[in-house]
Amino acid sequence: MIELEGLWVKMGQYLSTRADVLPEPYIEVLKQLQDSLPPRPLEEVCGTIEKELGKPMRQLFATFDVDPLATASIAQVHRATLEDGREVVVKVQHDGIKEIILEDLKNAKSLIEWIAWAEPQYDFNPMIDEWCKEAPKELDFNHEAENTRTVSKNLSRKTEGGSGSVSSDVDVLIPEIIQSTEKILILEYMDGIRLHDNDSLEEYGVDKKRLVEEITRAYAHQIYIDGFFNGDPHPGNFLVSKEPPHKPILLDFGLTKRISQSMKQALAKMFLSCAEGDQVALLSAFAEMGLKLRVDMPQQSMEIASIFFRQSTTATEAKENIKALNEQRERNAKALQEKMKLNKKEVKHFNPVDAFPGDAIIFMRVLNLLRGLSASLNVRIVYLDIMRPFAESTLLGNMTRGPSTNGEWIYDSPVNSEVESKLRSLLLEMGSDKILGLQVCAYKDGKVIIDTAAGTLGKYDPRPVQPDSLFPVFSVTKGITAGMVHWLVDQGKLKYEETVADIWPKFGTNKKELIKVQKLISLMLCNETVFQDTNRLICHFAIKVYHLLNHTSGLHNALGDVVKTDPMSVCDWEEMLDQIAKSTPETEPGSSQIYHYLSFGWLCGGLIEV
Repeated sequence: MIELEGLWVKMGQYLSTRADVLPEPYIEVLKQLQDSLPPRPLEEVCGTIEKELGKPMRQLFATFDVDPLATASIAQVHRATLEDGREVVVKVQHDGIKEIILEDLKNAKSLIEWIAWAEPQYDFNPMIDEWCKEAPKELDFNHEAENTRTVSKNLSRKTEGGSGSVSSDVDVLIPEIIQSTEKILILEYMDGIRLHDNDSLEEYGVDKKRLVEEITRAYAHQIYIDGFFNGDPHPGNFLVSKEPPHKPILLDFGLTKRISQSMKQALAKMFLSCAEGDQVALLSAFAEMGLKLRVDMPQQSMEIASIFFRQSTTATEAKENIKALNEQRERNAKALQEKMKLNKKEVKHFNPVDAFPGDAIIFMRVLNLLRGLSASLNVRIVYLDIMRPFAESTLLGNMTRGPSTNGEWIYDSPVNSEVESKLRSLLLEMGSDKILGLQVCAYKDGKVIIDTAAGTLGKYDPRPVQPDSLFPVFSVTKGITAGMVHWLVDQGKLKYEETVADIWPKFGTNKKELIKVQKLISLMLCNETVFQDTNRLICHFAIKVYHLLNHTSGLHNALGDVVKTDPMSVCDWEEMLDQIAKSTPETEPGSSQIYHYLSFGWLCGGLIEV
């Protein structure tokens, strides 16, 4: 890699940061590519400086250190002192590196196109296209100087978002730009500790966990607040200030990505949907960022997307991480095979991605590099907690959330009655603080008297709720089946006081009737007067129709074990009715009102069917 230079060094730098997935011996060797490459000759360095700045070295600097502070893929950095006494660092581009990198990009593009033709499931064209667009920008240090100024200004600016100010959470240092040309960059010198110098970090008492958290906050701000972020956060591009509180020093803004407002919001929505486990919002985020899938598999999409935001691990867990990722890949491949009805050979050649947005490539790279950074420092970082306020600030700050800011918070549809008019007035009074989104529909005597929708589809989904919006809902069968039971009572086909077992004979098993008869016999033996009131006691203890309706049948946990053993059994109507009939009450009917979370629909449904 050192001999080949160019993109090979870039690739090695990336691999050197992945302590979360690569064995330690590889990391130890590859990390020299971050800033410890063999230096270029001093004659070459001085020649480039004099050519770019148009003056001899003695007129430019009072002192100039012969040995470089660091040497990386594109340039090397020397410490120097200006004639006015300011201490600076001078970044000098390697002679001929531009031609090498451009040729590498051209060759990589050809290779990837050939691979995509031969093996369609390995189509990395979006990735190389993004690199071909962004990588050449690193070769113009005027571009890097402007990037550095912009990021520094952004991170020091107080920004108000949907969840308040979040910029105060960013506490980093960025060197001031002194001068720049295409191949020379002169910056303010900042004395700091390198991240791989663990002995010095320990000696100065640097809190490594806090350090990585601050760096992560800085990147969250750049991505979600500014939409302008450094795409190369490998350890060689950071220092730690030696003075407490040991702030991170951010370096090298050559590879800096700018994303549109819509992409910024889509990335924020993707992050927050993973945090919330909201598959609908995730697929919406995919669509907004231009990610198109050839197959509808929300659960697998959520699992894959969540990989990027999972809690970081230490370097010692690299082997377990690889194993876990492989196991997940195999599960997803199996699910894809079953979904698409493919054989093992076909599934290996099937690419589920139809279109991938190039703008997301650098974003994903940053997340992986940050994960590798925390692993290399052996600290655990909960990215969901750190980055969430920034993502929320962006997304919620761009959503019109309530009636105070949006006159169309209630969906514009006809008012069907006076009661609906009152309902809408009440909704406006309650406001978005209490209501995220809702649909209300009511009938009276066969006519619609209320059909109102308001709010947004989700906390992170700004689309308005409409009367025909679909929601994933639970327990809707309770309302349907309960309504049917009441209708049967209205029609004289049922009575609330009737014993369920008299209507549904199979139901009268497993102590739902007999346990009460046994108690009655005991009472009869002790007191002959009770015998005269036998019918009343039997009716009192039996499960009645009204017990089912008001959740007092004692069968609140019925079917729970069945569903745990075989979740798909809920699709078998007859099997579930049979299990309900065999169930045993946990409390006496009528004695305790406990929500029948799972059994209610089948209890009423079995009664209706009979």
